[in-house]
Amino acid sequence: MKHFLSTSDWTKSELQEILDFATTLKNDPFQPLLKNKSIAMLFFNPSSRTRTSFEVGINELSGTAIILQPGKDAWPIEFEDNIVMDGSAEEHVKEVAKVLASYCDCIAIRAFPVFKDWQRDKTDLVINSFAKYSSVPVVNMETIEHPCQELAHILTLQEHFGDLRGKNYLLTWTYHPKPLNTAVANSSLMIASKFGMNVTMLCPSKEYYLDEKYIQAATDNCKKEGSEFNISHNIEKAYSKKDIVYAKSWGCLSSYGQPEIQMASNNTHKNFIVDSHKMSLTKSGVFSHCLPLRRNIKATDEVMDSDYCLAIKEAANRKHVQKSLLTKIL
Repeated sequence: MKHFLSTSDWTKSELQEILDFATTLKNDPFQPLLKNKSIAMLFFNPSSRTRTSFEVGINELSGTAIILQPGKDAWPIEFEDNIVMDGSAEEHVKEVAKVLASYCDCIAIRAFPVFKDWQRDKTDLVINSFAKYSSVPVVNMETIEHPCQELAHILTLQEHFGDLRGKNYLLTWTYHPKPLNTAVANSSLMIASKFGMNVTMLCPSKEYYLDEKYIQAATDNCKKEGSEFNISHNIEKAYSKKDIVYAKSWGCLSSYGQPEIQMASNNTHKNFIVDSHKMSLTKSGVFSHCLPLRRNIKATDEVMDSDYCLAIKEAANRKHVQKSLLTKIL
């Protein structure tokens, strides 16, 4: 049994197998590969693309998707050990994981950080607790990483470019009117570097650096692949001659849990919006984003409506890579 919590737990060749079979399923989508299989999907946070792509994909493979929203249509869950449960939680993850595993063949989790204490949130307590107590595979549908998005992102880029080794990849911070999860940014660094691209992370200042774990992962992956990893605060230099621009807003870890301080800083960097001028500095580069995206906040209408925007293709590929993933772990 193997969980899918992070792409760091899987080799490049294992991930490529998932991507290759995703292409097969894309061309022949209706196969009974999950017949008599049930997947419990727990959503602790809102979802549009993730829920729809998983549910439709499971149905296309003749499986059964069970949707649960703890605290809404399912009992709220406690994750701390050795605690007197006199709060809002009605049951402990120890029982929830074991019971769901007795019913279903897989448990998938979407649980964002609490945005109060990064040292606590970085432990990824919710999904790691399910992985600890479940006797069936656990899949990450976004926590502090978003590995399914990583797969869709790479598949989309491979469809466009072919071999990605040596391509020049830019992860750029963008403005957003509130602090956001670092999950997609963390994942972007890991997967782009793992597949041999020269990776640049563009952000306003050192205060916007991602957690050292992900900076180190990108550094190590690039060293292994013979590529380069750089961090830049210069917009024009960072965009210059890039093949790929991937945009994401994320919150400062230095002011994590302090939204007022965070937004005061963010508001001084609205110039990081992705626009046609910045894209003109690239090497006829493509643009993508995980979605949802606030138009004319993160990227302009012109960029989003351009032929070089791959965001819709990437979103569509979520279904195919997730179907492939489930067939590999079940």
